[in-house]
Amino acid sequence: MKIATFNANSARSRLAAILRWLRTNKPDVLCLQETKVMDADFPVLPFTEAGYTVVFRGEKSYNGVATLSLKNPAEVSFGLDGGKSADETRLVRVKIGSVHVVNTYIPQGREIDNPMYSYKLDWFKRLKAYFDRHFTPRQTVVWLGDMNVAPESIDVHNPQDQTDHVCYHEAVRKAFADTRDWGFTDVFRKHHPEPGQYSFFDYRAIHAIEKKMGWRVDHILATTPLARKCSDAWIDIQPRLEPKPSDHTFVVAEFEM
Repeated sequence: MKIATFNANSARSRLAAILRWLRTNKPDVLCLQETKVMDADFPVLPFTEAGYTVVFRGEKSYNGVATLSLKNPAEVSFGLDGGKSADETRLVRVKIGSVHVVNTYIPQGREIDNPMYSYKLDWFKRLKAYFDRHFTPRQTVVWLGDMNVAPESIDVHNPQDQTDHVCYHEAVRKAFADTRDWGFTDVFRKHHPEPGQYSFFDYRAIHAIEKKMGWRVDHILATTPLARKCSDAWIDIQPRLEPKPSDHTFVVAEFEM
């Protein structure tokens, strides 16, 4: 079972790139974040013509999540069980066979002194409570998406300069770790303990990929029963090198089911 995640930075702007990647890689599940499109305008038809069922929830020019799957999902839900309406465009959960797939777009946080940063920290707490309500660590659950966190110093090219960044600040790394420790394993790190592995490269940094000026903020995490079955994981850099790319690229994991 091949599962992938990709922050598209606009599903419509990146549609050709996503379809090309689907044809080449044929994942069983692809989770998208930052689709940035209202539901009425989501490009459903190209994905169904490519053989995928797609579930989605979005808004204009902001947020948005979508999960594509070769098999029809048995269960579908959005958001963190009520509360802030924006949550529905930040989380979609589906069940594919025996696997629960939780696709999240965690708030970025803007600045340390911005209310959105407090919202981000609280979001992780609410997400952990969500896992408690719906699952146990003994189930096969994969949590993936753009987490907007570089968990360790090896996950950002210049950690010494990023101590006050909302994606590397001590408090957000602790919040992420606390949610991860509910029962998840970072399956990418299971296969790639080495530094210099990044999924995000800022548009503003000239030759960022060549200079390896990146961040690893897109993650695939699995509960122990599923993590044990993870046979490989990787970051596909090629789409980031193509014309008009997203500032993120695809992260992939394979499981022997």
